[in-house]
Amino acid sequence: MSVSAKLAELGIELPDVVPPLASYVPAKVHGDLVFTAGQLPLLAGKLPAAGKVGEGPGRVSAADAQAYARQCALNAIAAAAAVAGGVDKLVGVVKVTGFVASVPDFLGQPGVLNGASEVLGEIFGEAGRHARSAVGVPVLPLDSPVEVEVVFSLV
Repeated sequence: MSVSAKLAELGIELPDVVPPLASYVPAKVHGDLVFTAGQLPLLAGKLPAAGKVGEGPGRVSAADAQAYARQCALNAIAAAAAVAGGVDKLVGVVKVTGFVASVPDFLGQPGVLNGASEVLGEIFGEAGRHARSAVGVPVLPLDSPVEVEVVFSLV
């Protein structure tokens, strides 16, 4: 099944490509790979939440951060498809690197990044299985709770 058909079956509509926040491109093709820049969970140019992931007042919950990681992955697919010549040119996922802005005692970064990994698996099936790094950091651009970059393989 093509990626576009799978997206339709899942009822997923890819967002518009998020414009760069600085001096870089959202994605770049190199050989048979597409590398995305770090993608924030922006929707219509806005973050759904800002701040650190952790427990307590004023914090972003791990469950919400997981949903934001999912949005980051969808933004990455949109960016990669834009430079690859369409979503059906993307045939698999090689590597996911995720960053979680979290309080020092939060240890659930891998669980947060499952939001990205799981949606990539739903869309790409077995070809969506990938290597991954999940990193806790003190702060991300725009005070985003999560950022994800993806390396896709091409037809």
